[in-house]
Amino acid sequence: MPMQLDEPLQTMARTFSQICQGEEPWIALGNFMNDWFAYARDRREQLVQEPLFLAADIPLSLKRWAVFIAASVEWLCFRYDVPCPDWVYDSRLQLAEPWWYGVNADHPAVQARLMSTTPEPFTRRNIYCGDRMYNNKYELADLTARLKALRYARGKASSDMSRAR
Repeated sequence: MPMQLDEPLQTMARTFSQICQGEEPWIALGNFMNDWFAYARDRREQLVQEPLFLAADIPLSLKRWAVFIAASVEWLCFRYDVPCPDWVYDSRLQLAEPWWYGVNADHPAVQARLMSTTPEPFTRRNIYCGDRMYNNKYELADLTARLKALRYARGKASSDMSRAR
Protein backbone atom coordinates (compact mmCIF):
# COMPACT_ATOMS: atom_id res chain seq x y z
CA MET A 1 0.00 0.00 0.00
CA PRO A 2 1.83 3.16 -1.16
CA MET A 3 1.91 6.23 1.02
CA GLN A 4 -0.05 9.32 -0.04
CA LEU A 5 2.30 11.88 -1.58
CA ASP A 6 0.97 14.74 0.56
CA GLU A 7 1.69 12.90 3.82
CA PRO A 8 5.12 13.63 5.31
CA LEU A 9 7.41 10.67 5.81
CA GLN A 10 7.65 9.49 9.40
CA THR A 11 11.44 9.71 9.43
CA MET A 12 13.46 8.80 12.48
CA ALA A 13 14.41 12.48 12.84
CA ARG A 14 10.70 13.37 12.88
CA THR A 15 10.04 10.49 15.28
CA PHE A 16 12.65 11.78 17.72
CA SER A 17 11.35 15.34 17.41
CA GLN A 18 7.86 14.11 18.29
CA ILE A 19 9.22 12.21 21.31
CA CYS A 20 11.00 15.40 22.44
CA GLN A 21 7.68 17.26 22.13
CA GLY A 22 5.97 14.80 24.47
CA GLU A 23 4.63 12.11 22.14
CA GLU A 24 4.62 8.62 23.65
CA PRO A 25 7.81 7.02 22.23
CA TRP A 26 6.14 3.86 20.95
CA ILE A 27 3.39 5.85 19.22
CA ALA A 28 6.01 7.83 17.27
CA LEU A 29 8.13 4.72 16.67
CA GLY A 30 5.03 2.77 15.62
CA ASN A 31 4.29 5.43 13.01
CA PHE A 32 7.87 5.10 11.77
CA MET A 33 7.48 1.31 11.62
CA ASN A 34 4.33 1.66 9.51
CA ASP A 35 6.30 3.66 6.95
CA TRP A 36 9.38 1.39 7.17
CA PHE A 37 7.51 -1.89 6.85
CA ALA A 38 4.56 -0.88 4.63
CA TYR A 39 3.73 2.58 3.37
CA ALA A 40 7.18 3.87 2.38
CA ARG A 41 9.26 0.72 2.21
CA ASP A 42 10.53 1.85 -1.20
CA ARG A 43 11.91 4.99 0.51
CA ARG A 44 13.63 3.41 3.51
CA GLU A 45 16.90 5.26 2.94
CA GLN A 46 15.00 8.56 3.20
CA LEU A 47 13.38 7.43 6.45
CA VAL A 48 16.74 7.23 8.23
CA GLN A 49 18.96 9.69 6.36
CA GLU A 50 18.37 12.87 8.38
CA PRO A 51 20.36 13.09 11.65
CA LEU A 52 18.66 13.67 14.98
CA PHE A 53 18.82 17.10 16.54
CA LEU A 54 20.55 16.72 19.90
CA ALA A 55 20.41 19.67 22.27
CA ALA A 56 23.54 20.19 24.37
CA ASP A 57 21.50 19.91 27.58
CA ILE A 58 19.34 16.95 26.55
CA PRO A 59 17.84 15.19 29.59
CA LEU A 60 18.76 11.53 30.12
CA SER A 61 15.20 10.37 29.40
CA LEU A 62 15.37 11.86 25.89
CA LYS A 63 19.01 10.93 25.33
CA ARG A 64 18.07 7.30 25.92
CA TRP A 65 15.53 7.52 23.11
CA ALA A 66 18.03 9.24 20.81
CA VAL A 67 20.52 6.43 21.43
CA PHE A 68 17.77 3.84 21.00
CA ILE A 69 16.86 5.40 17.65
CA ALA A 70 20.49 5.39 16.48
CA ALA A 71 20.80 1.70 17.40
CA SER A 72 17.46 1.02 15.70
CA VAL A 73 18.57 2.68 12.48
CA GLU A 74 21.84 0.75 12.43
CA TRP A 75 20.04 -2.55 13.10
CA LEU A 76 17.23 -1.95 10.58
CA CYS A 77 19.67 -0.84 7.88
CA PHE A 78 21.75 -3.96 8.36
CA ARG A 79 18.74 -6.26 8.45
CA TYR A 80 17.07 -4.77 5.37
CA ASP A 81 20.21 -4.00 3.35
CA VAL A 82 19.81 -0.22 3.42
CA PRO A 83 22.90 2.02 3.48
CA CYS A 84 23.43 3.09 7.09
CA PRO A 85 23.85 6.84 7.59
CA ASP A 86 27.01 8.08 9.31
CA TRP A 87 25.12 10.05 11.97
CA VAL A 88 24.28 6.83 13.88
CA TYR A 89 27.96 6.57 14.86
CA ASP A 90 28.05 10.00 16.54
CA SER A 91 29.94 9.52 19.83
CA ARG A 92 27.16 11.37 21.70
CA LEU A 93 24.79 8.52 20.82
CA GLN A 94 26.10 6.25 23.56
CA LEU A 95 24.90 5.70 27.12
CA ALA A 96 27.36 5.70 30.01
CA GLU A 97 25.14 3.46 32.15
CA PRO A 98 23.10 0.46 30.99
CA TRP A 99 19.45 1.07 30.14
CA TRP A 100 17.36 -2.01 30.78
CA TYR A 101 14.13 -1.62 28.82
CA GLY A 102 11.26 -4.07 29.08
CA VAL A 103 8.70 -5.54 31.42
CA ASN A 104 10.30 -6.30 34.81
CA ALA A 105 13.67 -5.17 33.44
CA ASP A 106 14.93 -4.51 36.97
CA HIS A 107 14.92 -8.26 37.77
CA PRO A 108 18.21 -10.14 37.31
CA ALA A 109 16.61 -13.01 35.36
CA VAL A 110 15.00 -10.58 32.93
CA GLN A 111 18.27 -8.68 32.59
CA ALA A 112 20.09 -11.93 31.78
CA ARG A 113 17.53 -12.67 29.04
CA LEU A 114 17.80 -9.13 27.68
CA MET A 115 21.61 -9.37 27.64
CA SER A 116 21.48 -12.58 25.63
CA THR A 117 18.80 -11.51 23.12
CA THR A 118 19.48 -7.82 22.44
CA PRO A 119 21.07 -7.12 19.03
CA GLU A 120 24.64 -5.81 19.02
CA PRO A 121 23.88 -2.25 17.79
CA PHE A 122 21.92 -1.79 21.02
CA THR A 123 24.29 -3.53 23.44
CA ARG A 124 27.26 -1.61 22.02
CA ARG A 125 25.40 1.55 23.07
CA ASN A 126 24.53 0.13 26.52
CA ILE A 127 20.85 -0.58 25.78
CA TYR A 128 19.31 -3.92 26.69
CA CYS A 129 15.84 -4.37 25.24
CA GLY A 130 15.67 -7.85 23.70
CA ASP A 131 15.13 -8.62 20.04
CA ARG A 132 11.39 -8.26 19.62
CA MET A 133 10.98 -4.48 19.45
CA TYR A 134 10.81 -4.41 15.66
CA ASN A 135 8.83 -7.55 14.95
CA ASN A 136 7.25 -6.88 11.59
CA LYS A 137 3.53 -7.63 11.55
CA TYR A 138 3.51 -7.27 7.76
CA GLU A 139 6.21 -9.90 7.27
CA LEU A 140 4.57 -12.12 9.88
CA ALA A 141 1.28 -12.05 7.96
CA ASP A 142 3.13 -12.95 4.74
CA LEU A 143 5.03 -15.79 6.44
CA THR A 144 1.79 -17.10 7.96
CA ALA A 145 0.10 -17.13 4.55
CA ARG A 146 3.05 -18.95 2.99
CA LEU A 147 3.07 -21.49 5.83
CA LYS A 148 -0.66 -22.13 5.34
CA ALA A 149 -0.11 -22.60 1.60
CA LEU A 150 2.72 -25.07 2.26
CA ARG A 151 0.60 -27.01 4.74
CA TYR A 152 -2.26 -27.10 2.27
CA ALA A 153 0.06 -28.28 -0.53
CA ARG A 154 1.60 -30.93 1.73
CA GLY A 155 -1.83 -32.14 2.83
CA LYS A 156 -3.06 -32.25 -0.76
CA ALA A 157 0.04 -34.17 -1.88
CA SER A 158 -0.39 -36.62 0.99
CA SER A 159 -4.06 -37.08 0.12
CA ASP A 160 -3.23 -37.59 -3.57
CA MET A 161 -0.61 -40.21 -2.65
CA SER A 162 -3.13 -42.06 -0.47
CA ARG A 163 -5.62 -42.22 -3.31
CA ALA A 164 -2.93 -43.46 -5.72
CA ARG A 165 -2.25 -46.52 -3.57
